Amino acid sequence: MRQLDPGAWTPHWPLLLASSAVLLVGYFTTGYLWGRIVAGLGGPRLPVAVSIRLFMIANLGRYVPGKLWQIAGLAALARTRGVPATTAAASAVLGQGIALASATLVGLGAVWTLADGAGWRWAVPLVLFGTMIAGLFPPVFDAVCARWFRLAKTQPPEALRSRDAIGWLAIGLASWLVYATAFWLLVRSFGLDAAFLPTASAFAAAYVLGYVMVFAPAGIGVREGALVALLSPQIGAAAAGAVALIARLWTTLVEVVPAAAFWTRHLATAPAASRPRD
Repeated sequence: MRQLDPGAWTPHWPLLLASSAVLLVGYFTTGYLWGRIVAGLGGPRLPVAVSIRLFMIANLGRYVPGKLWQIAGLAALARTRGVPATTAAASAVLGQGIALASATLVGLGAVWTLADGAGWRWAVPLVLFGTMIAGLFPPVFDAVCARWFRLAKTQPPEALRSRDAIGWLAIGLASWLVYATAFWLLVRSFGLDAAFLPTASAFAAAYVLGYVMVFAPAGIGVREGALVALLSPQIGAAAAGAVALIARLWTTLVEVVPAAAFWTRHLATAPAASRPRD
């Protein structure tokens, strides 16, 4: 980091604002997906704005160590909209699984780039795609979901069907393509000559690595280290370190600021019985 000239890191503001707007669209798409899953599991059809608001507020739980605070918060918030707690929790658990699978698919680009010239370059995507396709067959899907819900210590819903999961996975994949594009725009806003595929996919791959490390709230530290490792071949270690730190601040602000606004509105409009007590 000492190799960097701080004065040279002045962003192109229109491009930086565009990257932030695209990132926010990604967050909103994921919130919309959660609402779709709630309805698919037999819960009420929430308005899109309500689904996004509740999801964004619950996302604040990701900044607490452990992966269950977001799920618990979403279940508590959803009760104020008539969603049974079990349905809300199951939807959150399933949504996290879809996000992890989608990010893994998008993150394959980073593996593809690093394996340039290697004989096993085709093996990883073929195995991964084959595994996910096989996982959508009803018997396999039921077994995988049962295992995933056991890991989350949540009861699996009875209304879960593999054909619904195909549509949910498509939305999840779209949201991660949006996230990855937003990150590439962020990198470009600082004048770095970074190719789209390895840069965008590195963001998804780093998310997956940060998620599986349950001790790290919001993957902090792990995600940054992965970004440095994946971006260094393109832009150098020093610049990659700066980008990793900027990306953490960027994702946090774009997530927390709207979530805080939504939380304030929720407190003002929620029934008195549903508000948190001192």
